[in-house]
Amino acid sequence: MRKENLRTEDTRGFAADPLYRKLDVVIVLDSLRSAHNTGNIFRIADAVGAKKVICCNYTPTPPHPKLEKTAMGADKTVPFERYPDSLCAVRALKKEGYCCVAVEVGENSMPVWDFPFRFPLAIVMGNEALGVNEETMKECDGLVALPMFGSKTSINVGNCTAAVLYSIIGKYGRTQ
Repeated sequence: MRKENLRTEDTRGFAADPLYRKLDVVIVLDSLRSAHNTGNIFRIADAVGAKKVICCNYTPTPPHPKLEKTAMGADKTVPFERYPDSLCAVRALKKEGYCCVAVEVGENSMPVWDFPFRFPLAIVMGNEALGVNEETMKECDGLVALPMFGSKTSINVGNCTAAVLYSIIGKYGRTQ
């Protein structure tokens, strides 16, 4: 017999498993236009146990009805901060000892699974059409990307955030 509301049950098997650990990760959102994408990233941040989300420039922040809809409550569980721009956010994080890495397709980008990440870590996700601010990329400790094999050179920023974070968890989140 099928149980109702399966997604509301506590399924923290991995969180309680000593083979996995939560990583110290911050997500910086650089001028995202879509409240739906931002809400989705809050939900991803909650799923991976990110320390916080930093919203820069005109990126929507809670409370926001469209963001709340896609965040499904994560906008209330994940701490967030607002910065005037991503360059200010990255500079502040570097002063706190964070390794800051921009996620951007380019000739200087390294595949996400090959990059030697350091923790604490901040990943910078860019605007849906324009990418990460050029000055911010220069300030970062590295550039990573998901290889693109099709005719398009990008994927949805929320999907990209999930793929990047779970690649990092797969590489660094295991204790053995």
